[in-house]
Amino acid sequence: MTLFKKNRLPSVSGKIDNVLGPNTSFTGTIKSDENIRIDGVYRGRIETAGNVIIGPSAKVLADIVANAVQVWGAVRGNITAQGRLEILPNGRIWGDIRVGSLLIDEGGIFRGQCLMGGEQVEPLLLPDASENELEQALESRERQDPLQEAEDSAAVEGADEEA
Repeated sequence: MTLFKKNRLPSVSGKIDNVLGPNTSFTGTIKSDENIRIDGVYRGRIETAGNVIIGPSAKVLADIVANAVQVWGAVRGNITAQGRLEILPNGRIWGDIRVGSLLIDEGGIFRGQCLMGGEQVEPLLLPDASENELEQALESRERQDPLQEAEDSAAVEGADEEA
């Protein structure tokens, strides 16, 4: 018997109404009242009254506002969840989060600031940001990825040693 592990059900449940498949890429804004699952490459903004699932193969460069969010893949951007944000074992988030509650499984990565709120969680989005401003902000976050910088410098050092 393990002391801390429980057979827990995921907080993000219900019928998935909108799916971006694993071999699909999309740039733009998604607004919905229903649940959304992303398994492909997505850039832009997601706003839903429902839940968002970021699948294991997903690469998301977007700000997300949702009821609950479950991250199995990679997200660069701010996340606002009225309820719970779950970062699962291979989930990675680079960005600021504002959530009702937070769960990070062993192996999950979170780099950013976290605000856990009470009843009303205000979105971290800039409501009047143009698509161009959003694109620049997202690209800036991409360049600031400390894991990528470490991989790049290791590759350069390896190349120097071979020469």
